[in-house]
Amino acid sequence: MTLLAIGINYSTAPLSIREKLAFPAEIIEPALKELWHTQDISEAAILSTCNRTELYCTLENSNPKILIDWLADNRKLHPHEFSAHLYSHTDSALIRHMFRVACGLDSM
Repeated sequence: MTLLAIGINYSTAPLSIREKLAFPAEIIEPALKELWHTQDISEAAILSTCNRTELYCTLENSNPKILIDWLADNRKLHPHEFSAHLYSHTDSALIRHMFRVACGLDSM
């Protein structure tokens, strides 16, 4: 199992991209349920604010393509529209990133 996160934020993507990948409150629960049921994903969380969208998952492998494809499909975009703006973290780097986000060290 691998912990994997992909995301965009204020420093990696312009507002126009962040808006396209945002998950408004009314769709985040069904989107999360859909993500949970994606093959090879056993656990998942979605973090979506005005300045970032991140997907956190436990996967059978560390290939971010699963999450990129799911995100593109869910937001009705082609991966080339946003993939250049994505970052990814795995395992211990992901935990470090999560703590930086949670305590505001990775905020505007």
